[in-house]
Amino acid sequence: MTTLVTSHTDSRMAEIIEKVQRGERLSLEDGVYLYQSDDILTIGQLANEVNLKKNGKKVYFIENMSLYFTNVCESRCAFCNFRKDEGDEGAYTLSGAEMIEYVEQHINPGVREFHIVGGHNQHVSFQYYVDSLRALNEKYPDITLKAYTAAEIDFFTRISGLSIAEVLQELMKAGLKTLTGGGAEILSDQYREKMHVDKANVDRYLEVHRVAHELGLRTHTTMLYGSIESHEDRVRHMLQIRELQDETNGFMVFIPLSMQPKSKSADIRRRNSAYEDLKTIAISRLMLDNIQHIKAYFINIGTQLTQMALAFGASDAHGTIVKERISHAAGALTPEGLTRAELIWLIKGAGRIPVERDTFYNEVKVYES
Repeated sequence: MTTLVTSHTDSRMAEIIEKVQRGERLSLEDGVYLYQSDDILTIGQLANEVNLKKNGKKVYFIENMSLYFTNVCESRCAFCNFRKDEGDEGAYTLSGAEMIEYVEQHINPGVREFHIVGGHNQHVSFQYYVDSLRALNEKYPDITLKAYTAAEIDFFTRISGLSIAEVLQELMKAGLKTLTGGGAEILSDQYREKMHVDKANVDRYLEVHRVAHELGLRTHTTMLYGSIESHEDRVRHMLQIRELQDETNGFMVFIPLSMQPKSKSADIRRRNSAYEDLKTIAISRLMLDNIQHIKAYFINIGTQLTQMALAFGASDAHGTIVKERISHAAGALTPEGLTRAELIWLIKGAGRIPVERDTFYNEVKVYES
């Protein structure tokens, strides 16, 4: 490992540096200390060195498109401004044919993945969600269906009476290839109670991914940070993901999601600082030693901070998206999507090598020149 840029490192940080250099796993106490430290340059450099060992200078992105079949939702999570009640102005539930019409109007020729999430709409049956995937799969058989959060899968078990495995198997028959990472929020039932997260609890979120991995699905996972949770809550969240990864090795990427305020005009004090965003990405890289990639999600942290994040442990810049709605229904001030050319420019601007990938991190094209 290269010499650290800071010369005033205290003894506690020096111990963590030695653990990282020896490839030893960091503890809960280590992670909390890193959050409490103001030595962000050392934390960032440690995370960068870990990432370079795992991924070199390659930074991955995908041509993808976000789709939302319905915004009607039975849950009333305190942080969500996307959900609607049936009958509300702006509420919608699209059929497969209607979604295909939308896709045909907006799709880019190089799209390789549909990223599909939405509300927990209790006014339709589980078959609606199966048929939604089947319609897309039949029309676009070469585009990977990355669909539904673990919370949505848990919701499907309740409206169908099926087990987690049975729900997943039905969706896989319709074309499902992987789960999205959403619905994790903070993996603390106390947090979920305070934030009115009226959906899958911690055990169910983890169990859905466990079963998915047992069925052969490789999945994504997230952490929504920046509200009422403590730094210890965040680190405990990472440790629960790390423990499941030890068991199944089914997660491809960890995605720290910076909480958005409910309004675009929200005071700057309602937003996470760039300092907190970069530190969270770096600590995620250091704590999650058994997950290959950490994603910098430009929708929530912006394009310029995403460039910086590539020097703080991130190896994935997400994708083109086309038109993101959930964060932008709240207070996100970022672009709703980027082009392939913009993503390549963003990654090269950080001194990294852009790699276009498929959903499963198979390399499609390396842009070295």
